[in-house]
Amino acid sequence: MIKNTLPGKFIAFEGLDGSGQSTQASLLRDFLLKQGYQVVITKEPTKDSEAGRKIRQILDEKTQEDPAELQKLFAKDREEHLKNTIIPALEQGKFVISDRYFFSSFCFGASDGVDLDWLIKLNDNFLLPDLSFILKVAPRVCVERIDKRGTAKTLFEKEEKLTKVWEAYRIMPEKIENVFIIEGERSIEAIHEEIKNIINEKIFKNSPS
Repeated sequence: MIKNTLPGKFIAFEGLDGSGQSTQASLLRDFLLKQGYQVVITKEPTKDSEAGRKIRQILDEKTQEDPAELQKLFAKDREEHLKNTIIPALEQGKFVISDRYFFSSFCFGASDGVDLDWLIKLNDNFLLPDLSFILKVAPRVCVERIDKRGTAKTLFEKEEKLTKVWEAYRIMPEKIENVFIIEGERSIEAIHEEIKNIINEKIFKNSPS
């Protein structure tokens, strides 16, 4: 994986569906904007690429695809995401916050029976985030949160599947640097404070928040 040497900083949020990563990504964006930084918030899979649109059809279970082929689509979408959105913003010195990145491929793909080492190799030429936050929320709690949305569940939004996904997520800090598992069953504010503290320590060198 390629370390970020560009002027901007790249931060990824990860977790099971329903873990609250989208909420925390938005809170961090707001925090950084208040500090005077330029921020781009983005999400995978994207809606802009052909691969991203195919992925959405598969996740919504409107079409089917072999798990390895699905991960190739994620890699194609990610390649375009980096080229068109992430890298240009980093070159301009902006913060880029991505709601999901290649960790989702590793963990959701592995839960679908795809070899984890193959998945990592498939993403080996992509940019490594400066920091990655994985929100730890029990699969049962995630399913309860998803049910409260009142929308149809997607391909991976079942407790048995999410349990397998978490088994892959929990070993990510052992495999990739600057990955932090954050206890996600606390208040939104407490989670945000911990994330800000890590940002201050790792990026701003303990500058006041």
